[in-house]
Parts: sequence; structure tokens; C-alpha cells
Amino acid sequence: MKTISLNGIDIAYQRAGSGPAVLFAHSLASDHSIWQAQVEALAASHTAIAYDLRGHGKSSAPPGPYSFRMLAEDAAALLDALGIEKASFVGISLGGMIGQAFALDFPERLEKLVLADTTAAYPAEARALWAERIRLVRAEGLASQVQPTLERWFTPAFRAAHPQTVARIGRLIAATPLEGYIGCCEAIATLDFLPRLPAVRAPTLVLVGEQDAGTPPAMARQLAERIPAARLAVIPGAAHLSCIEQAERFSELLIDFLAR
Repeated sequence: MKTISLNGIDIAYQRAGSGPAVLFAHSLASDHSIWQAQVEALAASHTAIAYDLRGHGKSSAPPGPYSFRMLAEDAAALLDALGIEKASFVGISLGGMIGQAFALDFPERLEKLVLADTTAAYPAEARALWAERIRLVRAEGLASQVQPTLERWFTPAFRAAHPQTVARIGRLIAATPLEGYIGCCEAIATLDFLPRLPAVRAPTLVLVGEQDAGTPPAMARQLAERIPAARLAVIPGAAHLSCIEQAERFSELLIDFLAR
């Protein structure tokens, strides 16, 4: 891991391989390490860069609120600092929301876009749930989120078969800086890219775990239908963190899409 100062904060990142650049953005309450399988799979043909989002991992966690414009600016500033003019962007969950912001705010920097297990908007009743989650973590800390999050992120079968992996992700959730988690939750509570999606011009792959309850296939179809150059792939046997639960299939779909 390396750390670089930009936009008034420090951003930690991992870089591997050589060739066309691909930037990986992780989910809320995790870090760059959830992409390890994909970074390894791509390193033979691409420059794979996985970074810790503002408020996560070894990156700075200033007080919020954060905005998607701010989070997309961090990604653009990281590419600037690394001397990369254009990149493909791969984002899962929160990272996919940032990917939409990046595609809309920095279209000239984007080659291709991969949006995994994410959404462009939440219904009004879901916004109240984000406010309640912020209240809960302020009162009880991130420990209160570990078990319910793991249950959303992985299928029961995966949790039973891979307890060490699930425990590792649980530790990432618990270690997420409180200010960073809340700052990103405040951004998510404002999410509504639906009216702007037709302006996304980059070739786009939308991926979703068949059993993703948090951002289900219906939300993925909405993305694929509204983005002009998009196609959808549903990954069987995966819930929300499909890049881990079905890492090999996720990587195959990603490599095929980038090679087109």
C-alpha cells in the first residue's frame, strides 16, 4: 500500500500490473482488499488500482458530510497524481454510486464503467433508514452493524462454508472510522442519479448477485435500462459482495468486458 496526499486528505491505494488503467472503488465499510481477486486477475493485462475511499481503510476520515461530487473528485485527483489521463472504473455498492458520479462529472476521464451490486436511487422510505442507521452508529458504534451487514452481504451458504473470509470482512466493518462511515451514509441518503443516467456515454457493464437483497436485480435492471450503452449480467450464487462470493465469475465477466 502507498499513500498520496490530494484534495486535502491522504488516500491509500494499491497498484499492480501494467497496461490500460482500471480503478476499483469498494463498498461502504470495507476497503481496497475486497478487490484482491480481481486485481490479481487483471494485473497481467492492465494497471489495476484499488484504493481506500475517503473515510475508509488507511485513507483519511475527515468529518462529513461527504457528497458524491467530492468522492468522484477524489478518484479524479488520484488518477491525476498517478499520471493517468483515462481509466476504466469498477465500483461495487457505494463504489458503484461513486462510479456513476465519476461518469457524469468526468466523462472525458472514463474508458469503461462497471457498476456492481449498486443502485442509482433509493425510494423515499429507504432514505429514512439511512438516517436511522446514522443515529444507531453514533450511539453504538460500528460493532452494531457487523452482523446485519454480513447477513446482507453474503448468502447463508457462503457464510457457512467460508467463516474465515466472513470474519475478515466483519473486522473491516468494525474498523471503519465512524466519521467516514457516517459521512458516506449522508451522501448515500441523497442518492438520485436516475434522471441523469441517460447522459452516461461510456460502455457500461452492470453486475448484480442474484440473491442481493440490498441492491437487488430490479435495481440493476433499472441502471442497465437507463444507461444507453449498458448491458446486465446477473451472477448466480451471490448476494451483495459478488466480487468475493463469486470472485472467479466476477473476474471472468470483468475481463471479457474490458477486452471488448
